Amino acid sequence: MNILGKIKYDFMGKRKIALVVSSLLIIMSLISIVTRGLNFGLDFTGGTVVVVHFEEGIGVTEVRENLEASGYQNIVVKNFGSSKDIEITLPPQEKAVATPDMDEQSDSTQKDEAKLSNAVLEELKKLDSSARISKADFVGPQVGDELIEQGSLALLYAIMGILIYVTIRFEWRFSLGSIAALVHDVIITAGVFSIWQVEFDLTVLAALLAVIGYSLNDTIVVFDRIRENFRKGRKATTEQVINNSIGQTLSRTVITSFTTMLVLLALFFFGGDLIHGFAFALIVGVIVGTYSSIFVASTTTLALGISREDLIPVEKEGANLEHIP
Repeated sequence: MNILGKIKYDFMGKRKIALVVSSLLIIMSLISIVTRGLNFGLDFTGGTVVVVHFEEGIGVTEVRENLEASGYQNIVVKNFGSSKDIEITLPPQEKAVATPDMDEQSDSTQKDEAKLSNAVLEELKKLDSSARISKADFVGPQVGDELIEQGSLALLYAIMGILIYVTIRFEWRFSLGSIAALVHDVIITAGVFSIWQVEFDLTVLAALLAVIGYSLNDTIVVFDRIRENFRKGRKATTEQVINNSIGQTLSRTVITSFTTMLVLLALFFFGGDLIHGFAFALIVGVIVGTYSSIFVASTTTLALGISREDLIPVEKEGANLEHIP
């Protein structure tokens, strides 16, 4: 049973208000991204990650304060699965000597990072003599630059694929409406990360791709109902058809978003620091994606002049008699 029933509300009558809200959010997001940028994590900037194991649990704050007092700046310290394992992320360190040969430079870098990991371990042994390194990784700046490029291309290819898919399944006005909603969602979600300077790493990039899929799913459900209602309500205006379609699918949209949010909130609060950014990006994306599937996608399609004739081609008179010789 549909617990919400068919929602009757003039959604399209509020499209100007929605346009103002969306425009302000996008402008704020773009200004923040341009002026403040994203707080890229180690995956993109390069640096060293050291996971230190302790026999007894130790506080993250205690470890951070100890390392900062020893001269390590801009470090990120968080639990790695349990309170006995601490993950420490250090930004790239200045090198005293630069070697022209790439192989020599690579060997020198590895030695420097090994020395850095050992130096961090020695500092932490002052807190707990049982400290030992269980994992140490180094990501070079060149790898980070490649990940930024590849990640941007992944988003672009996903949007292009969706554009082609929706055009084939529905109509080009619907495809532009869905793309407008997806771009809207990605920009605002990235803007939230920029404004609050939440760490942006590969898990967040994966979350953005998941947001695209989630938002598109909601949008396709609404578009399917619009197409069905165009065929049923021949006397209804385009605006009335879109309003009725959104109202008929709103209960499904709300219930899906609500159950998804329950899982994401559990991951955000109890999943640990490792997936904190991933869960946060999806929480923002689900909220923005639900809003955009109602107001942005359908509003854009309406503004482009979608009509019943675009979805139901007019049959030529006598076309059904062409088989008669």
